Amino acid sequence: MQIQPLEQGNLSARAYYSIREGLIAGNFKPGERLVMQDLAERLGTSVTPVREACLRLVSERGLELRSGRFAIVPTLTLSRYIEVRTIRIALEGLAAELATRHVTAESLATLETLHARFEEAEQQNDAVAAMQYNREFHFTLYRLSGMEMLTAQIEGLWVSMGPILNLFYSKGHNTYLGASAHLTLMDALREKKPAKARKAIADDILGASDSIIEFIDGRERTEQR
Repeated sequence: MQIQPLEQGNLSARAYYSIREGLIAGNFKPGERLVMQDLAERLGTSVTPVREACLRLVSERGLELRSGRFAIVPTLTLSRYIEVRTIRIALEGLAAELATRHVTAESLATLETLHARFEEAEQQNDAVAAMQYNREFHFTLYRLSGMEMLTAQIEGLWVSMGPILNLFYSKGHNTYLGASAHLTLMDALREKKPAKARKAIADDILGASDSIIEFIDGRERTEQR
């Protein structure tokens, strides 16, 4: 994981946002063990702020605490994925609906640029860049809802999705990345159609679902042997 040393200040909060960002970005995999001393050394701080950050992420179900020395990224299970997917459809759909009220020509142009970069990364089979631009596209959209608490709740869901996508892509499953739903979504924003925007988000999330479920099923069957 690429991680930058922290500046002085509220080290606990800074450690929290740094580790949380790593989870959202998919820098960790399900089941990965995060040794607090190692994280502290990378962040350039003591173990105490890192432990406090990990405990906060444990309370948000982004990590699991197994000892005083390390935390675990939750293992990949079908039930966890389905739960996250269900809540994402509800909350991200709501944010997309609300965004149709506040979209401007400038914000729409930003979304178009991010989508173009996403498509270019996809065509080059660059999963890391594709994930980055896809995320920037989605959160540019969600911030247009004008609801900071809603956007924060969605970010919390992406803390759980990041590791899932990391593992999925690392095993060569990158064929479902195409997001024609992005184009439909941008049409909905231009047309100011909330229901169409909500459906486009649901289609985007569900478009990847069958492949991810098949992948998880295969791993669970292998682990049971």
